Amino acid sequence: MAVGDIIVGIDIGTSKVSTVVGEVNNFNQIEIICSTNCKCSGIQKGVIVDEEAVVSAISKTIQEAEEISSLKINSAYTTIPGKYITIVQNSIVKETKEKYAGITIKDVTSAIIQVRDIEIPEDKILIDIVPDKFILDDGKQTSDPIGKFSSSLTLTAQIILADKEYKKKLVSIFRKTGIEIDGIVPITLAERNLVLDVNELKENVMVLDIGAGNTEIGVFCGSSYIYSNTINIGGDNITSDIAYCLNISREEADKLKRQYGLALKSYIDNDNNISLNTCKDVNSKNKTIKSSELIEIIEARIEEIFSLVNKDITEQGLKPTINDVVLTGEGIVNISKSDMAGRIILNIPVKISTGRLISTIKSAYRTSYALVRYIAARPYAQTVSNNIEAKTETHIFKNLLDRIKDFFYS
Repeated sequence: MAVGDIIVGIDIGTSKVSTVVGEVNNFNQIEIICSTNCKCSGIQKGVIVDEEAVVSAISKTIQEAEEISSLKINSAYTTIPGKYITIVQNSIVKETKEKYAGITIKDVTSAIIQVRDIEIPEDKILIDIVPDKFILDDGKQTSDPIGKFSSSLTLTAQIILADKEYKKKLVSIFRKTGIEIDGIVPITLAERNLVLDVNELKENVMVLDIGAGNTEIGVFCGSSYIYSNTINIGGDNITSDIAYCLNISREEADKLKRQYGLALKSYIDNDNNISLNTCKDVNSKNKTIKSSELIEIIEARIEEIFSLVNKDITEQGLKPTINDVVLTGEGIVNISKSDMAGRIILNIPVKISTGRLISTIKSAYRTSYALVRYIAARPYAQTVSNNIEAKTETHIFKNLLDRIKDFFYS
């Protein structure tokens, strides 16, 4: 990345679309220019059910971002749920031209081009390459091989494939908004560097992002991205359960969930009375319930979420490799003791994310901000900046129309 690069990240969730525009400053850090979001009902259980609703939501966030920033946005990066991706591990050995000349950027980019040479199923398409480990001829690992003396370079990488039909839909949706897609990144891969602390980045960790309608699973063995999936249950299901069981409006159900949110009934200090204002039961004018009744509803759904995650990682044979679980996402972080509930069901240490920047970013924008940071930090990428112009007819702020936007290092 270069100072002044402007990166636009768009996250399409089950309840909203959020957009973040960031600029690389003199310290190679991302400064947020603006962040916008818009409610969206076009996706249900991770499936695009109403393309026009998604188009409308993206268009509104882009229009607002352009008004705030005085920029014209022509392209952006976006996220993809884990259930639509496949991770392929691959490695290659690249001979260098001359051992004592030092490894060059050309050697590295050539190795990255080589490592992506895999057989891709007809229903998949390559969307990302994640260089993982560089190993020199003496067996030493390095994160940056450039300048090192070695007669060969071994590269291990993760090749990220996406469902071709889902990508086709995304491209169609973005083009209807007048935006081209520069790259597509799995949600948990984008979030890794935001939600994990320095020590966790080196460990075998599962990131669980429990959002409104989905739970995203991402498993990392140190720097290696080894598994991703989506469970189609999230925080909105808890709200629906409360509304249904107590026969109240969703608005009141959501308010009660936020006010009394507790994942385990055993942690109730005082079993207080709660007055229901929108109860539709006969003779329910002054109906009250105990807080334990509410917590019981919440507990049941949270238990189901963690049980489904447990079943998935067990069936994949991944559970023995996971040392820690880190929770994030708007659907869970406001529910007290959710980490304890996860620990009980998964039988793995579970904690709420304490990543250094996590508390400084509003939860509504964390995924889109994480996406911008991920793109800015991509090693050996030739370009990361989006196609951005000033909103003026005479002065172009950033004319990138003629550049090759090569997301795949070639």
